[in-house]
Amino acid sequence: MKRIAILGCENSHADAFLACIRDRAEFSDIEVVGIYSNESDAAARLHQSFGVPILEHYADAVGKIDGLVITARHGDNHYKYAAPYIDSGIPMFIDKPITNREEEAILFMRELREHSVRISGGSSLKQDSLVQTLAKEARDKVGGGTIGGYVRAPYEGESPYGGFFFYAQHLIEIVCEIFGHHPASVSARKTAEQIRVIFHYEGYDVLGLFCNNNYYYHACLMSERGASGGEIVATGEWFEREFNEFCKLLAGDEQQVSYEEFIVPVFIMNAISRSLASGKEEKVGEVVL
Repeated sequence: MKRIAILGCENSHADAFLACIRDRAEFSDIEVVGIYSNESDAAARLHQSFGVPILEHYADAVGKIDGLVITARHGDNHYKYAAPYIDSGIPMFIDKPITNREEEAILFMRELREHSVRISGGSSLKQDSLVQTLAKEARDKVGGGTIGGYVRAPYEGESPYGGFFFYAQHLIEIVCEIFGHHPASVSARKTAEQIRVIFHYEGYDVLGLFCNNNYYYHACLMSERGASGGEIVATGEWFEREFNEFCKLLAGDEQQVSYEEFIVPVFIMNAISRSLASGKEEKVGEVVL
């Protein structure tokens, strides 16, 4: 039996992961020893629905668990919640946004790497079947080399959980998964309800369209001889796939993404924020660990 805790259980990940443990045979060897939220109603709801114990403090499970799930809505809480557990070296799932600040992202990853903490998480959208198909087509150069693309996804401009940063990582990780983790720069412009971003890669550009509180997702890959893509439809498989990836870490598997690539979205989000403020093209900061 593998014991875990879930910290920051305000969002749908906590519900979905607990349902996986309750309903799916492949996760029956996972025991949740406690949940914590700085929003007491969220923890109480999950306690009532799933019977899981409530932790009084986010550090109360130190020394008692084999893995940690951090799903706080506000990215500013992720490093804080993880910090008491890093010395133990247990694997961690860390939800999006990893953090909101570039400097903190660097410190976070350096400390995790120093203690050999294996990680998974980020946006669940990269688990989508269409996104994975487009990523493979890009790698395999189906239709020739990539000449551009388009991704549409929501953002929540007035979110109390960090504004733009709360939801923006979904679109950015779709872009990273299909087109690569290293756009050189971004150009961003805001209108009343949209933010348009051009991701400048070497040799081509990708257009990102953030729509405020409009929850439609779409992705398109443009190749030399054609185009492919379509609507990205929400499915519970996203959560099952990312929870399964975390459970593989519990079983001893290696993490699937480097520490550097894990925090690239934080640097891209901040470059977009700078471009919106300056009205100019802004470089994506280099991730150096």
